[in-house]
Amino acid sequence: METAEPTPHARPKDRDTPADGPPDPAPQLSLELLVHGVGGTSAQEMLGDPRVQLITGDDTAACYRRTDDVDAEQRPGDYRGEPVREAYCWCNLTSGNGARALWLILLPFMVANLAHWMRPAAPAEHRAQRIYDVLVRLLALTLTVLLAAAACEVALDLTAWQCAGTTACNADKSWMGFLSPDNSGWWSAPGRRLALAATVPLAVIGFLWWLSRRTWSAYESASPPPRQPGTSRDTPVAERTALSREGFWYGRRVVARLRAAHTTAGVLTVGTVLLAAGAKADGRAGSTALAVTGRALTVLVALLAVATLVVVWRTARNEAAPDVRSDRLVVRVLPFAALAVLVLIAVHTGWARPGARSYGALPGTAAFGGIAVFQGLLVLALALTAWVLQRAARDDARTALRGMGGPAVALLACAVGGVLSGGVAQRFADWLDGDATPGQEHAPIPGPPVLLSWQASVLPVLLVVVAAVAVLAAVRVVLVRGRVARDVPGLYDPREHLDRRRIKGIAGAIARAGLTDAAPVLVAAIAAVTLVLGAGAVAGAWLTDLAPGRATDGAPPVVHAAAETAESLGSWLMSAGVILLITMGRRAYRDHAARRTIGILWDVGTFWPRAAHPFAPPCYAERAVPDLTWRMATWTERFDGRLVLSGHSQGSVLAAAALWQLDPVTRSRVALLTYGSPLERLYGRWFPAFFGPPALTGLHREMDDWRNLWRFTDPIGGPIRLTCEDGGRIDEGPLRDPLAFGRTLYHPLPAQILGHGDYQADPVFRRVRGELIARLGPDLPGQRPADAGADSPADQGSSGRSSA
Repeated sequence: METAEPTPHARPKDRDTPADGPPDPAPQLSLELLVHGVGGTSAQEMLGDPRVQLITGDDTAACYRRTDDVDAEQRPGDYRGEPVREAYCWCNLTSGNGARALWLILLPFMVANLAHWMRPAAPAEHRAQRIYDVLVRLLALTLTVLLAAAACEVALDLTAWQCAGTTACNADKSWMGFLSPDNSGWWSAPGRRLALAATVPLAVIGFLWWLSRRTWSAYESASPPPRQPGTSRDTPVAERTALSREGFWYGRRVVARLRAAHTTAGVLTVGTVLLAAGAKADGRAGSTALAVTGRALTVLVALLAVATLVVVWRTARNEAAPDVRSDRLVVRVLPFAALAVLVLIAVHTGWARPGARSYGALPGTAAFGGIAVFQGLLVLALALTAWVLQRAARDDARTALRGMGGPAVALLACAVGGVLSGGVAQRFADWLDGDATPGQEHAPIPGPPVLLSWQASVLPVLLVVVAAVAVLAAVRVVLVRGRVARDVPGLYDPREHLDRRRIKGIAGAIARAGLTDAAPVLVAAIAAVTLVLGAGAVAGAWLTDLAPGRATDGAPPVVHAAAETAESLGSWLMSAGVILLITMGRRAYRDHAARRTIGILWDVGTFWPRAAHPFAPPCYAERAVPDLTWRMATWTERFDGRLVLSGHSQGSVLAAAALWQLDPVTRSRVALLTYGSPLERLYGRWFPAFFGPPALTGLHREMDDWRNLWRFTDPIGGPIRLTCEDGGRIDEGPLRDPLAFGRTLYHPLPAQILGHGDYQADPVFRRVRGELIARLGPDLPGQRPADAGADSPADQGSSGRSSA
């Protein structure tokens, strides 16, 4: 009897089955989808075979199988009791080519974007939620203005205004000769020098716009798979998370609007600096026509600034569905209108003004103090809002900093932005004036704003605080190691020889791994000291209008010496930070290993969408999560199969995010295996509104099963801390690490301490994986009959019930 061609929903009969006997159950394919963690792992390593083949995807992110498994769907009988293994590799999203090394300069923007997602787990309808979002977006906008102002400080103030207008500074710089007033050239007029120099900050803003748009096209354009209608479940409101909304990972339009607004803000900052210089010249020259023109241009700048603020205020994420609203007016008109106004301002600034000359600092440099004060007020308002949200949140004692993680991180973003801005200005000024010290007596140029010197002076104090916290952490490691060392021998065969050095090494690994849980103390200490020292720097600059060294001339010798030392050392520290970033960027551009290390940093920092700052490094999850969701949804639909999703480290976070994006029917056909997972230890504590215990409970409730492996020696992964309603646990652990204390029959050589890696080497991993695979039989709940509706009993069945 001839058999039909097998299809995903029609299985062939066994040819060897007697015609009068019952047929054997048709083999049902199951899939094990592996997702690697930070730093990336090759498909060959994940699958344990040097011969792999791409199944679907591209050079950036793709799914691979062993060459022998490529046609597994055509021969399901060969996979009875064993799933088809497939590896999803996404490491090129963060460390693929050399251009990604340029993302180092975007560090302050990335940190500010993280603050957006660190809100407390208050109800979504709470009024303070929108206030929190708006405050973070405004804070992010100030970072763009600060960057543009720093570029103007270097190009317009230090170069075109101070050095080019001073013979003592430009005499030995041939490249600046055509700008010197001594040559009486066309470009020697102060206004024209400024107009020409404005192309530098404009180029910086244009580069950020281009980089954001380039990554926007590659990362934020992946659409989520369509969900089946009528598959919603009655998930308790407390267990719902925004990560399950259909439009969460599609931020294309939001980033486009914010990019237009931030580009406009940067262009308007350059225009404002030019207008301030022109207004001072017009006041001295007494030109009525130029003064009136300047005021008219100021009104245009103010109108565009208001429009920019409105766009930033209203650009909230609509996560209920993919945002596809038309925004051509904002995205195209607003930046080009700002460019047009900037051209008019450049013409106005470069207009001939007889007798005009440049001396002292460029007008408007006091704006750095205004930016710092405004950022401080925004951080305080954000802290108050977070406190209100935390009071309305579900009580969770493990939330980092009691809900103050967002304001603390936002403050650090401002501090990093200030250090980078001040470092560039300080080093550039030192290079311009040669052996002299900018701002000191007899120096060729006044140098950068006084505030930058005060900010540099507080850096050594901040480093002392960091060093003190590091010392306390080292003491804590020693104390914990001593306590843990007493318990280590009990984990192994008592007949083994107790090597005290080996015990000390294992206990030390456990103690060092535990420092991750103390990270909130370090962040809190740095944030508190930064806020106090930053306020003191602004107050000192405004009250004295002198650098710390000169401001303490009449003070006791000890105070004066300390101020001068802090000023000099801080200047070098600010510059060292900038040089370090440039050096790392150059090395990463040339060295793939270094580029991969930088990629590890972004694996954690760029998981979240660009909701606050469009110039932040792109969110790789907006490509990876739709990839995983599409793969799981299409595979289970085509082959009526079940699936084990296996995620290590950051891969477990991507796995959880992808599972939330599935419709409940498909999700009930998936079992999850996580190991070395930071889901609760890092994401649950720092991002409680999205990965808190209620959200993880809801995820487990709708899944087939979930098991998590962890070790005490792992500095990243940890337990999920959920218990099933039937009394079982999700967590398997802590696993023994190392696997053997000394030399044994099965471990003749000393076993290494694995820490965060190689969970597959543990026998427990194989046992747990086997248990999950055994659950993938055809008799389990979750099978979807052809005519079953959304509310059928088959759809409602799930063994994954849990409670926090």
